[in-house]
Amino acid sequence: MMKGKSILLVVSVVLLGLVAALAADIGGKWTATIKTPVGDMDYVFDFTVEGEKLTGKAVMTMGGESSESALSEGTVKGDDIAFVETLKAQGQELRCEYKGKISANEIRGTRTVGSFGTEEFVAQRAK
Repeated sequence: MMKGKSILLVVSVVLLGLVAALAADIGGKWTATIKTPVGDMDYVFDFTVEGEKLTGKAVMTMGGESSESALSEGTVKGDDIAFVETLKAQGQELRCEYKGKISANEIRGTRTVGSFGTEEFVAQRAK
């Protein structure tokens, strides 16, 4: 009976390590173009992952203007990703909540922009 519990413990530790390794795999730069009612926004996301915690920055370019935002409240759990960007545009700050699924070199999801609504996004790992 004790041997079975030891094996279960070892398997659990290995699986937790694999989840952490998958989460760490999304670190680095990702690009996306998000179509919005006011025009296309080009993004470069730079993710840093430690365990399940995601941090980093987003650089958004639209109409020749750029803004940079720190990412907050970020998590990576298995293939689920979530984070918040405080977008600075035209002198205002908007809370943008991102939620998505990671698959290889792509992240697909939605972002909710303040009370304005939800938009879809697809990010690709930068080459």
